Amino acid sequence: MTIAQTSTTSFKVELLQAVHNFGPTTPNTFKIALYTAASDIGPATTAYTATNEVVGTGYTAGGNTLVISTSPTSGNNTANIPTAFVSFANTSWASSTFTARGALIYNSTQGNKSVAVLDFGADKTTANTTFLIEFPTANASSAIVRIS
Repeated sequence: MTIAQTSTTSFKVELLQAVHNFGPTTPNTFKIALYTAASDIGPATTAYTATNEVVGTGYTAGGNTLVISTSPTSGNNTANIPTAFVSFANTSWASSTFTARGALIYNSTQGNKSVAVLDFGADKTTANTTFLIEFPTANASSAIVRIS
């Protein structure tokens, strides 16, 4: 199995259908769930699934609720291409013990529809410590959700 980092295909279509609301007025609730290396989440993932989700101390199925740190905005990326973007605040699981290989960002307000898949590049293990996901800088070149 493999995890493929991407914005999911269904998310791209659903943006054009006005399914996802990132705010600033009454945004949807977005969550992040963690997955093991046995997962095959990727571009074709349409919704949150518990299959091959992390199980361990300090982790609750379904993951954490994300906080939008940068409401939808725009700017030019490093190639000077106009880009719209949104970002989330870092999230963590305190006093946790588990191994994760990737994550799924999904919209729990809209039937758990998928947004993006994150591939950590290798298994990341925590043993009674904090597991932290640091999102990239919120700008047109680095934000976790970008449309160019």
